[in-house]
Amino acid sequence: MNADGLQLAGRVAIVTGASRGIGRAVVGQLAQMGVHVVVNYLGRREAAEEVVESAHEKGVRAISVQGDVSNVKAADKVVAAAIAQFKRIDILVCNAGIWEGAPVESMPEEIWDRTIDTNLKGTWTLCRAAVPHMKQQAYGRIVIVSSTAGQRGEANYSNYAASKGGQISLTKALSTELGPYGITVNAVAPGWVDTEMSSDSLSDESERKSIEAIIPLGRVATADDIARPIVFLCSDWARHITGEILNVNGGAVLCG
Repeated sequence: MNADGLQLAGRVAIVTGASRGIGRAVVGQLAQMGVHVVVNYLGRREAAEEVVESAHEKGVRAISVQGDVSNVKAADKVVAAAIAQFKRIDILVCNAGIWEGAPVESMPEEIWDRTIDTNLKGTWTLCRAAVPHMKQQAYGRIVIVSSTAGQRGEANYSNYAASKGGQISLTKALSTELGPYGITVNAVAPGWVDTEMSSDSLSDESERKSIEAIIPLGRVATADDIARPIVFLCSDWARHITGEILNVNGGAVLCG
């Protein structure tokens, strides 16, 4: 890949949930392409600082900003920090998310609310705060990290599936709303990814083999497998793509 053709060097990105997993990988891939990064995190300060230091080692500027993205004021703080440090926001990657579930009849209200607030509302709060700056510069790239669960549901995780389906609808709505302002809005839909979020399931050898058996490509994705397509959607190579849900799940979405 010719990095110059991607037209990413010197851009500024906010990545939510960036202290671990997919978010951390996205920061690494963006930094490799010369993008300055705001690393948002919830509670893992040391991990976030490690991500910042890793970005610095790649020759870009980076800062960490703590904030619970389900809170409007916290989202505003993240965006304000980006503007104060870098004077612009070119890229927003809405990655912060949680995966908790229960059968619908026994799901506690707090788990339902926490999942919807973090995954769906947390996407809206950052878009709400960042879009005015993107409109002002007539340029922006928004990538939302959804899931196969948002397309075909997930038994015993109806809250998670609802939040991820909401992200997909939000992607489509914002793509038509913001396209006239030079802002593209796309989503990626991972399936199983080898990150801390899914470690309980994947660390069990028997369960991992069962999971791999239903993935047509026969393997669980790495965080970088998801991060690289995200970077593509942030680049000029994808400048005429908007409202798209890019499946990055080894074909698992087709298999139920």
